[in-house]
Amino acid sequence: MYSDVDPFIGTETTALAPQTGLASTWWWPKPQVGNTHPGATYPLGMVSACAYSGAYPTGYGLYDFSTEGVPEQLSDEYGASGFAHFQQSGTGAIRKYYNYFRVTPMIEPLDNLGATWALQEEEAEPGYYAATLENGIRAEITVGPKSAVHRYTFPKHGSSRVVVDVSMGGLAIPHGETVPLRAKIESVAPGVATGEIVVEGAPLSVYLECDSEHWRQMLWYDRRLMPAGTRLDFDYIRPTTLRPFGLMWVGPTHEGQTIEIRMGFSLRGTEQARKNLEKDMWAGRSFASRRTATQDTWQTMLDSVRVDTDSDELRTVFASALYHSLIKPCMAPSESPFWPDKGPWAFDLSTMWDIYRTQLPLLIAIAPDQAVELANALLTVCEQEGNLPIGYRMARGSDRFGRQASALAHTFFSDVCQLELPGMDWEWAIVHLQADLRRAYGENFLQDGYAHPISHTLDLAFAYWCTRHVALAVGDRRLAESCVEPSGYWANAFDAESGLLRDSTFYEGTKYNYSFRLLHDMAGRIEMTGGDERFVQLLDDFFGYGADAVAQPGVRPGKAEMAQGYALGRFEGLNNEPDMEAPWAYYYAGRPDRTAEVVHAIVTQQFGTGRGGLPGNDDSGGLSSWFVWAALGLFPVAGQNLFLIHPPSFRHASLPMANGTLNISTSGFVPPSHGGPVQYIQAVTFNGVSIDASYLDGTALHGGGLLHIALGPEPSDWGRAHRPPSWPTPTQEN
Repeated sequence: MYSDVDPFIGTETTALAPQTGLASTWWWPKPQVGNTHPGATYPLGMVSACAYSGAYPTGYGLYDFSTEGVPEQLSDEYGASGFAHFQQSGTGAIRKYYNYFRVTPMIEPLDNLGATWALQEEEAEPGYYAATLENGIRAEITVGPKSAVHRYTFPKHGSSRVVVDVSMGGLAIPHGETVPLRAKIESVAPGVATGEIVVEGAPLSVYLECDSEHWRQMLWYDRRLMPAGTRLDFDYIRPTTLRPFGLMWVGPTHEGQTIEIRMGFSLRGTEQARKNLEKDMWAGRSFASRRTATQDTWQTMLDSVRVDTDSDELRTVFASALYHSLIKPCMAPSESPFWPDKGPWAFDLSTMWDIYRTQLPLLIAIAPDQAVELANALLTVCEQEGNLPIGYRMARGSDRFGRQASALAHTFFSDVCQLELPGMDWEWAIVHLQADLRRAYGENFLQDGYAHPISHTLDLAFAYWCTRHVALAVGDRRLAESCVEPSGYWANAFDAESGLLRDSTFYEGTKYNYSFRLLHDMAGRIEMTGGDERFVQLLDDFFGYGADAVAQPGVRPGKAEMAQGYALGRFEGLNNEPDMEAPWAYYYAGRPDRTAEVVHAIVTQQFGTGRGGLPGNDDSGGLSSWFVWAALGLFPVAGQNLFLIHPPSFRHASLPMANGTLNISTSGFVPPSHGGPVQYIQAVTFNGVSIDASYLDGTALHGGGLLHIALGPEPSDWGRAHRPPSWPTPTQEN
């Protein structure tokens, strides 16, 4: 998989083949751009590095701020004013922008700092990014878990320089700049310097080394050199008083001379930043050694998943989706600036709303140790912040995404607990899980039996159901029993007459987009609606069966256009998160054939190769991990330790699971294609045993084995009678 990854997928506006059939009826309300970047990354690492143009939202690329339709371009060509660190991956309007410590190689005077040079000859692969600036300087970047190494190849020049801007952060769009509250820089020794900025209340430190011993090393302020100074301190910085500042190395170069800049980062001071660099450079103190070590790590992780396909395009889309699924969250052990102890810590959960259904279950499967590390990091965040986060970034402050959803971390903890993964203190966890249920909308939920926004009622009811699993694991039956009644409050969110959620406010969607999530009591949900036939009809209407094709929003769509689109009450076609699990709701009404048709349309028409290959924001791998599961023929029901089986996109595939290797084979397989025939499951066996049900227990599947799926051109009776389980009340589980 490593050699098939294209990190440029998702960096430009959506450019897919025209949608046909079902897919042509789906309406995309959110930005039609992946918002990814091609920069150097490390699997779940703390640091990323990429060319910096100031564009939204990663700092790389062409586009202005956008939350709807097609984003406007800021520039007609790719350019960069340098190379910055700490980028988001595929997110939308998070209103928190990094891109700190911009490094700019120059042969121009310092006054030209901030100018944009056209990017040429861009290259990218996992762990590596390179481009040539139009001034002739070749830039290459690689990263480690907590470090970055730059290598610049210069033309012949009498005064070449590498400039580090310590003051800069954020984006070059209105209100996108990040101004440090405080900062300091120190020239420690020839070729060695340190810096620290306090941004959004978080102290970020850097330890820098330049391998050119004979270059001059100087500090600068407001683009003026301070040749005699060894330290700059700024106690208070405001947007109105900010002037750029930093350090630089300067000297003559001959044609093809290379200069390396090594940077260690920490949120606990410059000394720890130095130690982090030392640790990351274990294989040798050079760009080449760090690049090789990072590539080896990526290759090991990506090549652990294998697929058999004759389609180079499908292989590239799948490999790139797997890669994008493993960039975030940022694991930063022993780096919490707010919590003094050593141990797990993480940032860039941007946001749990994006990743809890698909990306976190994928992490549990292929990197269970890191999944447990993340679970412990979330508990640490809860200790220091006071709540289990919906979104969490490298910043001090309360969770800003509480209106998106409630208590979603509980689904992740439920899966980890039910799999009995080692390394968890469940006595510690249950304290926070139980307390978190009462925060924000939780009090109204308990008092009234529901909470508005009404989608939070579903979140909280399911969180109580998930919490019960952990309570039973620690032997607290009284707490487990107290979760039973609230877990049934999901029913209060629905209007029996319409079969949909009650009128309310909804975050990035309508009641239609939230009405078909996979509850723990889908049998009760369908019965409330009026039975299988009516529930299927609602789903058919939602997915556009028999509907006309729609027009997608363009650049700067007007309010009337957006309102008309939302009024369709239609599936958003993987352009947004709220309904990404809805295709599998058909399983609970005995219609896996419908799911096969919808998923086939998505896999073959909503993803592609090239920079415009994503239908919407990748959202920290939430979208890409959906594709990984869908193409493999599985869908995890988050929190329920359950997998639904559907027609895969590969003849054969294998992947590591938490406790073994899963091999997926097929018979009667026909490669999927745009406009091609849909395949339907005829029969399934797991480890030689016939499986008439449309699902598998997660613990069994995570143990590994052989899953064989027989396919055919027509729907069969498979999965119609033996539907996924429902739990009308949790006590009926036992």
